[in-house]
Amino acid sequence: MARDYTDIEAKWQARWSAAGINVASRDERPKFMIIFAYPGVTGYLHVGHLRGYTYADAIGRYKRILGYNVMFPVGTHATGNGAISLAKRIKRKDQDIIRYMKDNGCTDEQLRGLNDPMSVVDFFNNIYVNDYWKRFGFLADWRRFTCTLYPDYGMFIKWQFRKLMEAGLLIQKPYYAPFCSNCGPVAIDASETDISKGGNAETQEYTLLKFDFGEMKLVAATLRPETVYGQVCFWINPDTEYVKITHNGEIWVVSKPAADKLAMQFDDIQAFGTVRGRDLIGWTCKAPIVGRIIPILPAKFCDPEVGTGMVTSVPSDSPDDWINLKYIKDHPNDYAKYGLDGKTIASINPISIIKIEGYGDMPAKDAVESLGITSPDDPRLEEAKKQVYKDGFHAGRMRETCGPYAGMRVDEAKDKIKQAMIDSGEAEIFHDLSEEVVCRCGETVHIKRVDDQWFIDYGNRELTKKTSEHCRDMEIYPPEYHANVHGVLDWFRERACVRQGNWLGTRFPFDDKWIIEAISDSTLYPAYYIVSVYANNGNIKPENMTEKFFDYVMLGRGDAKEVAAEAGISVSLLCNIREDVKYWYPLDINLGGKEHMTVHFPVFLFNHMAVLPEDMQPKGIIVNWYITGKKSKISKSKGGAQPIPGAVEAFGVDAMRLYYSHVASMFVDVEWNEEMVVSYRQRLDRIFSFAEDMMQMSGDMSDIDRWLCSRFNAHVTGIRGSMERYDLRQLATTAYYEMFNDLKWYVRRGGSDKATINDALRVWIQSMMPITPHMAEELWEMAGFEGFVSDSLYPESKGIDSSAEYGEDLIRSTISDVAQIRKVASIDATKIYIYTAAAWNRKIYSIAADILESGNGLTIPGLTKESMADPEIRNNGKAASELAKKVATEMVRESPAKLHLYSDSDEHAVLSEASRFMSEEIGIPVIVLSADDDMKYDPKGKSSAAVPGRPAIYLE
Repeated sequence: MARDYTDIEAKWQARWSAAGINVASRDERPKFMIIFAYPGVTGYLHVGHLRGYTYADAIGRYKRILGYNVMFPVGTHATGNGAISLAKRIKRKDQDIIRYMKDNGCTDEQLRGLNDPMSVVDFFNNIYVNDYWKRFGFLADWRRFTCTLYPDYGMFIKWQFRKLMEAGLLIQKPYYAPFCSNCGPVAIDASETDISKGGNAETQEYTLLKFDFGEMKLVAATLRPETVYGQVCFWINPDTEYVKITHNGEIWVVSKPAADKLAMQFDDIQAFGTVRGRDLIGWTCKAPIVGRIIPILPAKFCDPEVGTGMVTSVPSDSPDDWINLKYIKDHPNDYAKYGLDGKTIASINPISIIKIEGYGDMPAKDAVESLGITSPDDPRLEEAKKQVYKDGFHAGRMRETCGPYAGMRVDEAKDKIKQAMIDSGEAEIFHDLSEEVVCRCGETVHIKRVDDQWFIDYGNRELTKKTSEHCRDMEIYPPEYHANVHGVLDWFRERACVRQGNWLGTRFPFDDKWIIEAISDSTLYPAYYIVSVYANNGNIKPENMTEKFFDYVMLGRGDAKEVAAEAGISVSLLCNIREDVKYWYPLDINLGGKEHMTVHFPVFLFNHMAVLPEDMQPKGIIVNWYITGKKSKISKSKGGAQPIPGAVEAFGVDAMRLYYSHVASMFVDVEWNEEMVVSYRQRLDRIFSFAEDMMQMSGDMSDIDRWLCSRFNAHVTGIRGSMERYDLRQLATTAYYEMFNDLKWYVRRGGSDKATINDALRVWIQSMMPITPHMAEELWEMAGFEGFVSDSLYPESKGIDSSAEYGEDLIRSTISDVAQIRKVASIDATKIYIYTAAAWNRKIYSIAADILESGNGLTIPGLTKESMADPEIRNNGKAASELAKKVATEMVRESPAKLHLYSDSDEHAVLSEASRFMSEEIGIPVIVLSADDDMKYDPKGKSSAAVPGRPAIYLE
């Protein structure tokens, strides 16, 4: 039957809203507060985002039916330049962005209204709330919605920074910052809040080496200043036009991109002329520190965008240099056009400078030859370079060719040699990025010196120690992150927290030329959701939010009457907010994507520890992995993602929620798969129809009802256990597969008791509600249950009926064994004989249970001795001994209760009663006989193989 899930979704979302069940207000219940890391306002969200958001809603819904008062607030993070960039591109009618907006449903009229950054933010705030989160049925407290650009939010952030200053955690010093010429400093991290490319880039410190060349200095940048003793030649790109610049009274030659970068780090850079690379080749220059005269050679691999566009050559320890020098020596005629003669090239010989265990005199040569590299274009050179550099840095020692540094460890010599060259004026320091970084405005990001940068001191050892200790008591998932977070915290040092330029955000309270950057204003914000409702309903205004106001409501500092008078609000309002904070905080769960593991989550933890008291420290973090496109993460700002409204229309909200919850563990990436979503939609269709059919049943109670009640009690216990670990996938497996299968078995076995069915349906629907709430509410109403299933109370387990479960398991396993035997047998059976175990078999299990209950270990000698003392068992000789051995071996770790099930269950009665059912299931007559029956039909002696839990089977 085709169902209109869109109508069902709209119906229940409207009813939830009308009833206000999403509203979170302080009461007598235990509380549970959960958030997801709010999204940046940089474009439309996509199906990938809804994975983590759905987890948060499902966990909150589950906690609600456990009796918790749940607060699930949402907001958006608009700090930075994302909205600025988007507004500019729309204003200049950038066709790519116009197409992107229209493909996601934006109308021409709406586009005309997006003419400034705040209109863009307001537009997407509305989209996120109404088209995404409400459309997905989230029970968020919409009254608490906030955005990082709201004035009241800014007052909270200013208070936070005043507390950081109070704690001595704000420091000011020079800094080499990633910088966009259009927007100012940007943050580079995996979340790519400020940038559109290069989230994994690192700031690298280069040593600029100065090579004397007449009155000029040829300048090469190196990450390995310790290798200068091995310099034998100098590489220049013949096709590059280099520029001459002045710096500190010297004339330098560097690439044009390098000159631009240097101008951002040195104040006196002046460009005044150019020189062609090919005009420098064939000459010589003087290498720093060693004073060696070395030839200048052509190298097209010198990238003007990297370093200075010039490279000093150390072929003994650089695989790139080794293979390029070898290539030139092997092809001297190719380089005659540069004025290079074969004699000069042949005279260039590598110098061994570093001794590394496992390598010969020339580590680069060994690495190149071990990989079979013969060409300068071989991509494996990068692998060879990394390996040689790593082994040399960590295990190498300088050779006697390195003068005063001979015998030193490489890691020690590196800094000493670098400093010696700086002191002698032969080198300077330069900073650059490890890969290309592009700002959201489209400009390339470089490194710029900022003399008065403000930082949060996350390197403070006391703060790190306290934060790390607190993490040990937190619930952090996955467990690997719980173990690793301490190392991440230890790795943190000072982090730039403000920037100048064209940014949206909160002004720095100590100097308003600065704007607090996007990571630093998104650390303590979960606490502000408690206050935001009062700002949104007009009870307090930004001007009421003084430092003393937040000191009181967040920290309990000050006199209520004095604080209220200064803030211009009533004492009762102030105290009510304070009581809300005490009730709701600490935060129970902060849920976010894996990109937050190394940035957002650590600073979230640090700032809570720095600002709030011990009893307000967060309790839990859950990290979710991505829904990916083909081979990579989906990006909302770069397009190419399945839009949410289209996906909802095609598959339905609940099918998508089930897909997110069940397709894989939340701790692995999953490639978006529409066929899988359709399969979940079909499963929901089958569940819906089956549940409707069950509601029409009415019959008498029988043994199968005991079994179903027991199974569902076991499922309740299992769900409660798995959800203590927030294991939504196991919840989904239990609710949509195991419980469904048990209900189908119940019906197959003739179950139809109305009371049992109603009890089972109630638990089943409740179990599905956190993940597929719309279908659950519809079924709940159809079943005649009162109120909302979303507001019901989940039951406690009423206990397991082991005997009932054992009997049904025996029937199912027997049918399965028969099917397997028929599959491999070569005869066309017309009858099936099933033989249940003899009484002496069951006695052995009973004796084993008694031994375990007595506290003695179950051993082969012990069980054999006890068993053979019984005459009935002893009369069965070798067969009895073999069974005792088998039981002692296989059941040594079982509980006595399990062994008593084998010994005490009347398997003959169970299978006899089910023989008609088994005959119908199998399709031929089934006859059940006891191995104790002397008159039984047993032409092949099969009955002797029967043991408790595994009857013998004969096909005739």
